[in-house]
Amino acid sequence: MKKLVISTLFVMQVFFVFAQTATTGITGKVVDSKTQKPLQNVVASIENTSLTALTNAAGVFVFNEVPQGSQLLQIKSTGYKDQLLSVDVIAGKMLDLGIIVFEEDITSEQQLSLVTITENDLGDDNSGSESTSGLLQASRDVYQQAAAFNWGQARFRIRGLDNEYGITMINGISMNKLYDGRPQWSNWGGLNDATRNQEFTMGSAPSDYTFGGLLGTQEINTRASMYRRGSRISFSGTNTNYSWRMMGTHASGMNTDGWAFVVSASRRWANEGYFEGTNYDANSVFASVEKKINDKHSINFTSIFAQNKRGKSSPNTDEVTRLKGIEYNSYWGWQEGEKRNSRYKEIEEPINMLSHYWKITDKTTLNTNVAYQVGFVGNSRLDFQLANNPDPTYYKNLPSYYLNDETYYVPTYAPDNVTIIGYTNPSAEIAQTNFVNDGQINWNNIYYTNKVVNRGERSAYVLYEDRVEDKQWSANSYLNSAIADNITLNAGINFKKLRSKNFQKLIDLLGGSYFNDIDPFFSGNASQSDLNNPDRQVRVGDAYGYNYYLNATTFDGFTQFKFSYKKADFYLAQSFSRTEYQREGNYRNGIYPTNSFGKSKSVVFENFGFKGGLTYKITGKQFLDFNGLYMTKAPSLRNTFSNARLNNNITPDLSSESIMGSDVSYIIKAPKFKARLTGFYNKISNATEISFFYGEGIFDAGEDGSTDTDSFISEIVTGMNKKHVGAEFGFEYQITSTIKAIGSASYGQYTYDNNPNLKVNDDALATSSNINPVTDFGKAYLKGYRLPGMPQQAYSFGLEYRDPKFWWIGANINYLTDSYLDVSSILRTQNFVVDVNGSGVGFEGATEESVRALLKQEKFEPITLLNLVGGKSWRVGNDTFGFFASINNVLDFEYKTGGFEQSRKATYPEYLADNANGTPSFGPKYFYGYGRTYFVNLYINF
Repeated sequence: MKKLVISTLFVMQVFFVFAQTATTGITGKVVDSKTQKPLQNVVASIENTSLTALTNAAGVFVFNEVPQGSQLLQIKSTGYKDQLLSVDVIAGKMLDLGIIVFEEDITSEQQLSLVTITENDLGDDNSGSESTSGLLQASRDVYQQAAAFNWGQARFRIRGLDNEYGITMINGISMNKLYDGRPQWSNWGGLNDATRNQEFTMGSAPSDYTFGGLLGTQEINTRASMYRRGSRISFSGTNTNYSWRMMGTHASGMNTDGWAFVVSASRRWANEGYFEGTNYDANSVFASVEKKINDKHSINFTSIFAQNKRGKSSPNTDEVTRLKGIEYNSYWGWQEGEKRNSRYKEIEEPINMLSHYWKITDKTTLNTNVAYQVGFVGNSRLDFQLANNPDPTYYKNLPSYYLNDETYYVPTYAPDNVTIIGYTNPSAEIAQTNFVNDGQINWNNIYYTNKVVNRGERSAYVLYEDRVEDKQWSANSYLNSAIADNITLNAGINFKKLRSKNFQKLIDLLGGSYFNDIDPFFSGNASQSDLNNPDRQVRVGDAYGYNYYLNATTFDGFTQFKFSYKKADFYLAQSFSRTEYQREGNYRNGIYPTNSFGKSKSVVFENFGFKGGLTYKITGKQFLDFNGLYMTKAPSLRNTFSNARLNNNITPDLSSESIMGSDVSYIIKAPKFKARLTGFYNKISNATEISFFYGEGIFDAGEDGSTDTDSFISEIVTGMNKKHVGAEFGFEYQITSTIKAIGSASYGQYTYDNNPNLKVNDDALATSSNINPVTDFGKAYLKGYRLPGMPQQAYSFGLEYRDPKFWWIGANINYLTDSYLDVSSILRTQNFVVDVNGSGVGFEGATEESVRALLKQEKFEPITLLNLVGGKSWRVGNDTFGFFASINNVLDFEYKTGGFEQSRKATYPEYLADNANGTPSFGPKYFYGYGRTYFVNLYINF
């Protein structure tokens, strides 16, 4: 018996030795460079194959049956620098790479400063938040890093695309708002540590979670077991949107009972940000708990609460900036010795999400998520009735108003008191002196008017907010299955149901007792906000002005097949979606008594998409990559109703957008040199844009084009086409083991590609027989104008030094140009040059040459930005201490990041007269970038 046992053990030993030597594979152990501790859940993959492995608790990964020959092994983990190793695999042998040291990724610290870019909205709603920097935090691509960290401060947009054409997800559920299609970054602002587990795809490249769009996808994974075990505390200081920031995070890792949890919290605050009067207050809390039921099932609950309240800064004309400087902000004034801002944006929209992970087989997984989000977004401002406009930059408060009116010029006589030798304008001089010396909101005068003049009864001035209260259910389920050794299936379905309440909320009576819920620009019934409750007196907390619901239900699904072969990989994907919108009015508006109260008709859009791509492997290090996409996209809720605040009217000529995109890339991936050169062509057709403004001379111009009345109108532009053509390039070269060179370039031509249709809705024209007072203005001649709001060329070059003793420094120089002003559409219609209400002929002097010169699109000056970054870390026992510091715009370069033409002067004579003296009262308004800014972060990992 003893001999039998010995013989059996000997045979088994020989068998295992034979099996081991017969295996063709790779193994290695990954450890942290500072602590030398093994790292779990590090992803190792063999380039150009579907082979992937995770490190175990000992930090070890193992590949079996790897194709023999030269291979590229990529090893990556969140918070660490990627490793790309060239290895030679020998048949029948297990290649042991030994210990692989992982160094901290410096960009993980840079992401802490990136949030100061993405949160700085340009407008009162989310429409100005067009920087795509927030989409790029997960990417290691050098070009995308330049776009985020260097060009983002100038509002660069990848491929000229608004972020509504990208998809941002948390656990596979889209965070893009149904209202405008854009993600609300502030919903998880300040939680950088908790949102670091991300996957990013560029353009229309395939994603495992969604069909995607033109810009790309960002998936944030909050599964508790995916977080690296440990704790982190950090403290930051900056001079951008906020001044100080504290953040703490703890991840438990998975314990023996199958539980894992993560908690994170942060606070950001400032008495005043970079621009005057912009105080900031934000608190964020995150929690994620996972229970592993067994090897096949796991449940995770995630809760995110991010409260943010910040004072806004105003766009200003050149006249205002010349008098007050680029940091001037007209939205604030002194009250009892403190700066009080009249315009705040406040956001509280907590997210709760339940996730189920099901490992059906070793090759098939199913992930299902259900989320509920409830909360509000408020944008405050002053309202007034039968009183002077409190805006310090109101055109009658500025010297240009008097300079542009001949009646305010006073002749200057020679000593003979007969001969006129010149003119002065004392009114303009007085206005300039008053504005330069003060130029802020006069809160004392507002309270005096309400308390004393109106005896504390009816308020002439109040503070209110445009408030949106959303309740949204979301659910999704997506499948990932390796249906063959070289074929992978991704499929998913998504559902959303939104009920959004929109209303004006009175938040401060400013010394009075009540406010009248009427529109003083109208009379009789037309002045009533709600004929069901006429002549209301509203008080703090009451809704008034407008009050309605927007309801939306969406469903979409996609399938995607990815094929992997020795010389080529390719994919094919399809999608279908159904979108249903409806408005439900709570007020019977006096202007629209028959089509404002109750439910509108339902608007339904059904859309589809197809995309595919091919990666051809020239060698193991060189690739050609092709992607193509065609899809249709439902218009946003914002653009579906032409005047949702007052009526149920649906936007005329409304249709889904048609989107076509393609790109081709040449890619090099080598251990010391990486590069990507891409050319792209994107076209968006049948887009819709709605804007609101006061206009003069739109419906009632006289023979000379002048008018004494203003119209508050909604401008409806439909059938708009946009073309995005360009190229992008990025490279990094490891010159030595410590010095790396990086460079990026982007060249684009982003233009309006047709002359869309323009219609105008004017409430003053509404009657009982005309409940949809829309006037067709014909074509808006926009073709060839550049798309606004971002540089269309950008270039960057930098050097980084990384010392073996864990300190590093980097510098980069950036040049950005071809950024253009947002042009007014209505100024480029026939209404501008032809007296449509008079003789029907062109205004005198409105020749093609003069009009072209007057309406030439403004091109901003080029921008040069020098940025410095650096940091150091220390290991003390088992803990790591470190700091990161950056200085952006070291040369303190002053530059415009965007702006828009005002549409107030809507006819050629009016526009010409306003610009006659070189200082228009209604000139373009501009946004400015930060000057020299810094960001310093101190942290400890333990």
